Amino acid sequence: MTTPSPTPATADTPLVAERHTWFDDAQALLTGTLIVALGLVLFRHAGFVTGGTVGLAFVLHYATGWPFGALVFAINLPFYALAWVRLGPAFTLKTVLAVGLLAILTEAMPHWLALQRVHPLFAAVAGGLLIGVGFIILFRHRASLGGFNTLVLWLQERFGWRAGAVQLAIDGAILLLAVPWVGGWQLALSVLGAALMNFTLAINHKPGRYVAY
Repeated sequence: MTTPSPTPATADTPLVAERHTWFDDAQALLTGTLIVALGLVLFRHAGFVTGGTVGLAFVLHYATGWPFGALVFAINLPFYALAWVRLGPAFTLKTVLAVGLLAILTEAMPHWLALQRVHPLFAAVAGGLLIGVGFIILFRHRASLGGFNTLVLWLQERFGWRAGAVQLAIDGAILLLAVPWVGGWQLALSVLGAALMNFTLAINHKPGRYVAY
C-alpha cells in the first residue's frame, strides 16, 4: 500500500488562518517600529515632513525644537480612547506599545547612527519605502502607529464624510502648516516620500494575501 503524498497548495486550496503568538507580535512590534524609525530619521535628517500625526509632530518639532519622539507619543494620546472603542483593547494596547517604541527609537537612533550626509532624493525614496514596509509589518499583527485614521473612519460613519477626502484634507493642511519651516524642494520630496510609502502599502497590503491574525 502506498502512502499518498501531501497535496501541494493551490489557488483552490482553502487557507486556514493561524493565530499569532505573543512572541510573534512582540518581534513584529520591535521590527516594524525599528524600520519606521529608520525611515523617519532619514526624513528628519533631510528636513522633510509627512502626513498624519507623525507629520504634525515634524511640524511642531521644526517650529519649537521640542523632542520629536515625545511629540509623536503625546499627539496620539486622544486617539487611543477612540481606538479602544472602535478596534478593541488588544489593538489599542499594541498600538500604544508601538508608538512608545517609535518615540524611544527616533530619539535614540541618532546617537547610535551618525549620518554625515544623505542625498535628499535618496532620503525621500528610501525613507518612504522603509516606512511603508514597517507599517505593513505592524498592520499584519493588528497594530498601528496611531494617527488620524481612526478619527477619519468615525467621521465617515457618524456624519457620512468621505474618509479619503477627509484624510487628504488633513494631510494637505499639515503640509501647508510646514511651509514656514520646509522649503519648496523639501516639500516636493516630502510628497514623493509619502507617495512611495502609500504605494508600498497599496501593492503589498491587500485582502487575502495574509491570513494570520
